[in-house]
Amino acid sequence: MSWLTSKLQAITPNFNFSSLGKVIASIVALAVVLLSFLGMYWSSEPDPFDVVASAKEKAAAQGYLDNSKKLVVGYTTASTLHTIVETLLDKPGGFITNDIMPPGLVMDNMPAWEFGVLVQSRDLARAFRKEFSRSQSQSTEDVNLKIAEPQFNFDTKSWALPSSESEYRRGNKELMAYLNRLAGASGSKAQFYARADNLSDWLSDVSTRLGSLSQRLSASVIDESSQIDESDENNRYVRTPWSKVDDVFYEARGTSWALVHMLRAMEVDFFYTLQDKNALVSLRQIIRELEATQTSIWSPFILNGSGFGMLANHSLVMASYIARANTAIIDLRRLLEQG
Repeated sequence: MSWLTSKLQAITPNFNFSSLGKVIASIVALAVVLLSFLGMYWSSEPDPFDVVASAKEKAAAQGYLDNSKKLVVGYTTASTLHTIVETLLDKPGGFITNDIMPPGLVMDNMPAWEFGVLVQSRDLARAFRKEFSRSQSQSTEDVNLKIAEPQFNFDTKSWALPSSESEYRRGNKELMAYLNRLAGASGSKAQFYARADNLSDWLSDVSTRLGSLSQRLSASVIDESSQIDESDENNRYVRTPWSKVDDVFYEARGTSWALVHMLRAMEVDFFYTLQDKNALVSLRQIIRELEATQTSIWSPFILNGSGFGMLANHSLVMASYIARANTAIIDLRRLLEQG
């Protein structure tokens, strides 16, 4: 490098290469600072939204709703799914998981949050295609939902040809077409069956997801000194790596954010079903438990002390709320399955 500098100075003797190095260093430092602030802004989680107000806004924009009409059954839930995916794509920084440039490239908490939201969106889209839109197992699939559901399952890491965002937007476009047909915008009217068995089937998937998250959150603090027989497959634990603890935490936080909105929408569309089963209180209890997971995080880091140690353990707090919500879902499903 000194040889190259001496050669350049010989060619351009009046140029101060020391000043050039300072300018480059200053530009690099400024870029790092700007990217850091941009990364912090992109890491801010979207605010919650009112599922009923959002659905009415969509219906009014399409000309399906006036003061004398109510939303058709199923519109609030489908609209909520549409808004969740829309928020995922249009929040600050857009969809970050497939970014190949900084700051998105070096961010991990927001992509984990996005994955949690996306998994719940995929599960609900599948429930729409398999159950909510069909009267029985032999019924024909909805023309829009059979396209929308696979689109939401597209690879999250694809950044071009096609990009993940373009595929998810196509799925949302088909979901909006279903919404329009559900509201009676065309001769081919869509259907939504607010039956107890349909809701119970979807809740079964939710329960499975929450059970897994609760285990992974709790596994971040397994005491390595505990006496566990590793040769026994039934007693073998897989500890969450320390580098993945914050990712699991934010995945659970994104999952809970999506579920809070979905369950609020279900309360609207399945109101009479839940009321008939005396299950409204149980559903609202689940929502309250999941809402607690969205409390502001005041620590700059996700701390994971050793259970009863000196430091806080954010993963165990999150696992507690997730586990309690999951228990309430199991009770709710039991109520729905009763005659």
